Amino acid sequence: MRLNMKDTHEANLPTEENGKLEETKAPETTPENTAEEVVTNETTDAEVAAEETSEAEVKTDEVAAGEETVATTGKLSKEEILEKLTGLVGAAADATRNEVEALKQAYYKIHRSEVDELKKAFLTAGGEEKDFVAPEDETESKIKELLNVYKEKRAAILAEEERVKAANYALKLQLIDQLKALIESQEDFNKLYNDFKDIQQRWKEVKAVPQEHVSELWKNYQTYSEMFYDIIKINNQFRDYDFKKNLEMKTALCETVEKLQTEPDVISAFHQLQKLHQQWREIGPVAKELREDLWSRFKAASTIINKRHQEHFEGLKAKEQENLEAKTAICEQIENIDFPALKSFKDWEEKNKEVIALQDKWKTIGFAPKKSNVKIFERFRAACDVYFNRKSEFYKNIKDEMEKNLALKKALCEKAEALKDSTDWKSTTEKMIALQKEWKTIGSVARKHSDAVWKRFITACDYFFEQKNKNVSSQKSVEQTNLAAKKTLIEKINTIDEADHDEALATLKGYMTEWNAIGHVPFKEKDKIYKEYHEAVDKQFDRLKVDQNDRKMQTFRNSLSDMSNGERGKGKLYGEREKLMRMYERMKNELQTYENNIGFLSISSKGGGGLLKEMERKIDKLKDEMALIIKKIDAIDENLE
Repeated sequence: MRLNMKDTHEANLPTEENGKLEETKAPETTPENTAEEVVTNETTDAEVAAEETSEAEVKTDEVAAGEETVATTGKLSKEEILEKLTGLVGAAADATRNEVEALKQAYYKIHRSEVDELKKAFLTAGGEEKDFVAPEDETESKIKELLNVYKEKRAAILAEEERVKAANYALKLQLIDQLKALIESQEDFNKLYNDFKDIQQRWKEVKAVPQEHVSELWKNYQTYSEMFYDIIKINNQFRDYDFKKNLEMKTALCETVEKLQTEPDVISAFHQLQKLHQQWREIGPVAKELREDLWSRFKAASTIINKRHQEHFEGLKAKEQENLEAKTAICEQIENIDFPALKSFKDWEEKNKEVIALQDKWKTIGFAPKKSNVKIFERFRAACDVYFNRKSEFYKNIKDEMEKNLALKKALCEKAEALKDSTDWKSTTEKMIALQKEWKTIGSVARKHSDAVWKRFITACDYFFEQKNKNVSSQKSVEQTNLAAKKTLIEKINTIDEADHDEALATLKGYMTEWNAIGHVPFKEKDKIYKEYHEAVDKQFDRLKVDQNDRKMQTFRNSLSDMSNGERGKGKLYGEREKLMRMYERMKNELQTYENNIGFLSISSKGGGGLLKEMERKIDKLKDEMALIIKKIDAIDENLE
C-alpha cells in the first residue's frame, strides 16, 4: 500500500537485499534423516509481486526519524542544537540527513529571530536601518564547520556503501550461476542438496546490492531455486513437513502483526512491522492451497498498521497546516494596523503591546508546512519591520515636542519647590492645585526623563500637603476622641473584680491590647493619661499577684503591637531587637566577670561572707534579666514572622 505523503520515497515492506531466507544446515547423510531442517523457497505470484514492489511503498526509518526530529527541534536552544549536532556528526554513520537538516533549520530560525530582535531594538532606539550590523555569532561558525564535516563523512560512507553493494551484486551473480550449474548437474543427490544449502546460506549472508538489480536478482534466484526443487523431486514427505513447519511460523507472524494493531506507539509498531516482514521473507513457502489466504491475512494486518502510521504523519501535516493558518492570521493583524489612527504616544504604546503580544504568540506556534515555512516567516518579519519603522518615524517626529514638554514640566517643578515650605495654607493650596492642573495639560516627555521629573514634582506637592495635614484642625478632634476612649478604658481596668485569677488576667490583657490600638492623644495630656493607665494596670497586677518579670513581659508584648504599626514598623522591631541583643551581650560579659571574681572570695576571709552573698544576689538578678531579654527577643521574632 502506498503512503500518500510527498516526502515518502521508501518502501513499507523490506526488499530482498534487506531480507534473508531462513535455512538450516544441510544434512550430512540423507534428506530422509533431516526432514525438519529442509526449508523451501517457493513463493506465490502475489508474494513475489509484493517483494518486488515493496521498496517503493514504505517509508524508511530515516524519514520517520527525520519527521520526529523536525517535531522536536523547535524546543531546543542554540547550545542544545550545537550539542545534538555534534553528537550526530560524531556518529555520522547512524545519523540521517533529515535529522541534520532539521537541526540546521531550527538553529537558523533562532539565529534570524535574535538578529531581528537586535535590529528592532536598534531601530526603536532611533538608529537607521542602513547602519545596523548584526554581531558575529560564535556558534554559527561551529555549526557550519560541523555541517561540512558531516557532508564529508556522509560522502565517504555513501561511497563505501556503493562499493560494497557492487561487490555484493557480483557475489550474488556468482551464486546464481552456481545454482544454475546445480540444476544441470548429474551428481549424487546428497552432494547436490548440501551444495544447494551452502548456496542458500551464502546468499543470506550477502546483504545490500544496487537498487536497480534487486528485482532481477530476486526473480532469478527464486526461479532457479524452484527449478532445483522440481528437478531433484524432493520427497513429498519432506516437502509436506516443511510446509507444515512454515505454516506454523507464518501463522504466528500473522498473530503477532494483528496484536500490533493495538500498539499505542504508532512509530514503534511500524518499526516492529518491518522486522516481522523481514522474518516472513526468511521463512519458506507453505502448501500451495494456503499461500494466497495466508499472505492476504498477513498483508491485511500490515495494511492497518501502515494506515495508522500514515494517519500519524498526516496528522502532523494537518497540525502544520493549522500552524500556517494561525501565523497567517498574525501577519494579517499586523499588516492591517491603522497607522493614521495612531496619533499619540499612548496610542503607540498600546499598539506596541499588541504587536509584542502577537510576536510572543508567534513563538508558541510550531512549524508550518515546509514549502510555506520560510515564506510565512519572511512575511511576518516584513510586517513587523514596517510597523517598527513607522513607530521609529513617529518617535523621531515628536522628539522636539517632548523636549519642549520637559522644559515646561521642569518649570512647574521649580514653582512647586518654591511653594512647598509656605505656611499660607489657603493661598498656597490654590496655587499648588493650579500647578497640578497645568501639569495635566502638558504632553508626555521622553521615557528616560518621565519618572524623574514626575517624582520631583510630586515630591514637592506631597511635602506641602503633608505639612498642611499636620496642622489641620480635624486632627485635634481625633486626638480628643482618643483621649476620651483611653479614660474610659482606665475606668474599666479599675473596675475589674473577677474572682477567678485566669479570667481576670485575660480581661486585663484584653484591655491592654485595646489601649495600644487607640491612637494619639493631645500632646499636653499624653504623660498624665499614660501615668493613670500604668497605675491602674499595676494595681490589678498587684491584686492578681503577677510576678514583676511577667508584668514587664506583658507590658512589652503590648508595646510591640504599637511599635509594629506604620510604614517603618519592621524597622522599629529590628532596631529594638538589636538593642536587646546588645544588652544581652553586655549582661553576659558582666555575669562572666562576677562568676570569675566570686572564685577569689571565701567565707573565711575578713568581710568575705557578706561580699560573697552580695555578688551571688547580683548574679541571680543578672540571670533573671537575661532570661527576660531572651523572652522579649522571642516575642519580637514572632511579630517578624
